[in-house]
Amino acid sequence: MRTKWAALEAMIGTEKRIALVADDLVHHFEGRLFVMDGKAMVVCMSRRICVDMYNAIKQLRPDWHSDDDGKGMMKIVMSGSASDRAEWQPHIRNKPGREELAKRFKDPKDPMKVVIVRDMWLTGFDCPSLHTMYIDKPMRGHGLMQAIARVNRVFKDKPGGLIVDYLGLADQLKMALADYTEAGGRGKATINQEDAVDVMLEKFEVVLSMFHGFDYVSLLKADPSKRIAGIAAAIEHILQLDDGKKRYLTEVTALSKAFALAVPHEEALKIRDEVGLFQEVRAGLAKATVEGEGKTPEEMDTAIRQLVSRAVSSDQVIDIFAVAGLKKPDISILSDDFLQEVRQLPHRNLAVEVLRKLLNDEIKAKSRKNVVLARSFADMLEEAIRKYQNRAIEAAQVIEELITLAKEMQEAKRRGIDLGLNDDEMAFYDALEVNDSAVQVLGDETLKTIAHELVETVRRSVTIDWTVRENARAQIRVIVKRILRKYGYPPDKQEKATQTILEQAEALCNEWTG
Repeated sequence: MRTKWAALEAMIGTEKRIALVADDLVHHFEGRLFVMDGKAMVVCMSRRICVDMYNAIKQLRPDWHSDDDGKGMMKIVMSGSASDRAEWQPHIRNKPGREELAKRFKDPKDPMKVVIVRDMWLTGFDCPSLHTMYIDKPMRGHGLMQAIARVNRVFKDKPGGLIVDYLGLADQLKMALADYTEAGGRGKATINQEDAVDVMLEKFEVVLSMFHGFDYVSLLKADPSKRIAGIAAAIEHILQLDDGKKRYLTEVTALSKAFALAVPHEEALKIRDEVGLFQEVRAGLAKATVEGEGKTPEEMDTAIRQLVSRAVSSDQVIDIFAVAGLKKPDISILSDDFLQEVRQLPHRNLAVEVLRKLLNDEIKAKSRKNVVLARSFADMLEEAIRKYQNRAIEAAQVIEELITLAKEMQEAKRRGIDLGLNDDEMAFYDALEVNDSAVQVLGDETLKTIAHELVETVRRSVTIDWTVRENARAQIRVIVKRILRKYGYPPDKQEKATQTILEQAEALCNEWTG
């Protein structure tokens, strides 16, 4: 067995073959990095081949090498001793040295991208940003499945890992998968790249159909100013489709995942510019989307890496306000001038999304301070958007409704100033159900006094863990009821007001301690 392994090692490790594999590997991985940032692991048959592979890659890409362990894009991780060959010694490290390399490799932002191994890091090593594994070593059974597991973690815009097989391990993989299934493993552990290409092309056609009647081709090579204007028109086109936003976000996400697995297949490279544009439109559309709507946790964790073509920088960030033709406003103000600009936007559906996003962000900010007001505004926003989505009212009408809501939010802020209350006191003032006729008889001065005393009471309880200390909550409930009775708050309204005040108190404590 050792003789067969030595013969195979000699054949796999010939200088000409290593040079061919190194050349293919370098160009393939650079293609992967062009689309999706991440790491690669090269698995070689022996330590000798690891060193020879490193040297072959170094000859092709000398800038990947560095003698300093804290620098360089490529490293070998292997064990050894002082008696090993002299040319191996720079790659032999003690345990602390290997641990430092592991920290670098696990850090998605670290420039160390490629690691060459024989056995190390193939089991029990977790690097979520590892998206490509090049296998040039006979493997089978549990060991093969363990190796695949290193690269198959979902991470940010990485939908799965890619295995590049230089030895023809398909039969061994089938047997390993059979063992995996019999052992109780579920799901599909691997997918052939051709399958990813098929899915990619299918999703590409779906997205293309959504642009029927819209000239997106002219945007592919357009200069930046025309491209931004074109993206606004593209977003408007999508928003006019029946359930267009949700369908587009879903389909382009699926296209992006399949594309990431298919690259650098020639079919993927053919549509690279189109996919880049579709992702750019998606990024703009998602920017205007209320957080959580139609999004999976994975999507919310990160925006799909925007662009995959050289035409536009992959680091570009879509500014929805610039796309819509607006100066980014101070969200806390939503000035009359800005609202007038929104009213005059040519892309009406996009204007709705911009306003909706702004108002939702403002409501979220208010919910951290004034739960009653935020809840009221959230209900009004939801009602307006529901009518719009059901096509009960046109985009122009919903814009007017949202502008009215924005003005009411402005007025609410001024109301506190007129009453002489700060934001915290105003939050408790609203929690007192002041619009109820039975409460109004107390008069503004009494209600303001109650609000002020409630703020002082809650400030003294700021250290309470509201999720755990129920006994402390009960004590505050008693104090709140005592304050309400002290000022003659209607007895039949006290229980509901107490619950609302406690909810408000919890929100403010979280705000003060956050």
